[in-house]
Amino acid sequence: MRLLLSLALLVSLSFGLSHSQAFAQSKPSAVSPSVRQAINQSVEQWLGGRFKVTAIGTTPIAGIYEVQIGQDLFYIDEKASFAIVEGQMIELKSGKNLTAARLEEVNRIDFNTLPLELAMKTVVGDGGKGKRNIAVFEDPYCSYCRRFRTTLMDLDNVTIYTFFYPILRPESVTVSRNAWCAKDRQQAWDDWMLSGKEPAAAKEPCNYPQNKIVELGKRLNVQATPTSFVSSGKRLQGALGKEAVEASFKP
Repeated sequence: MRLLLSLALLVSLSFGLSHSQAFAQSKPSAVSPSVRQAINQSVEQWLGGRFKVTAIGTTPIAGIYEVQIGQDLFYIDEKASFAIVEGQMIELKSGKNLTAARLEEVNRIDFNTLPLELAMKTVVGDGGKGKRNIAVFEDPYCSYCRRFRTTLMDLDNVTIYTFFYPILRPESVTVSRNAWCAKDRQQAWDDWMLSGKEPAAAKEPCNYPQNKIVELGKRLNVQATPTSFVSSGKRLQGALGKEAVEASFKP
């Protein structure tokens, strides 16, 4: 089955390459006045009248049209309802990015399945209740993680589960291990992330679960730090600001 799929892909790529070269070397065909009018009106309304459509042409895909604005190109359906812009599908009437919305669902996880025993637990604000939850993967040498940790510590009524995720450099393992096995894990990690004070060398035995955490990160497709997940399972990427994090807690 895998061989058949590979052969089919090879044939389709070869076929598509010849057609794409022909398409790239030729000018798009003219479109009907009714389609042109619908696309012009929908696109220019979507863009708030700030830009005018330069040209509209056909593509090798039936019902999909090429729209040129200045030196930029994107693609739109014949009913002028949806557009594909830089690989993102946009609903023109609402301006909603359908690709982003779909990716949010694809990247959502079941928060309740996270092995939280592999993370450091920190409760901030509201007298230590921490009713809202967020899990974050941090590398000790990630500058964005340090910025994000400052934001997290400024939240209220939140429990933070921090996975020490050493993926950036060999020293990341050493710092993560030393902080994990420190007498005061919380203090050691925050001293390093917020103040740059390196934790003391860990005493043996030190049971830092590095392999389990790295395996977990790979399973969740955590390719960069900081990557976070809130209780709903929604994935947060990068060092978001406080308002964005607060918004992510809302249903």
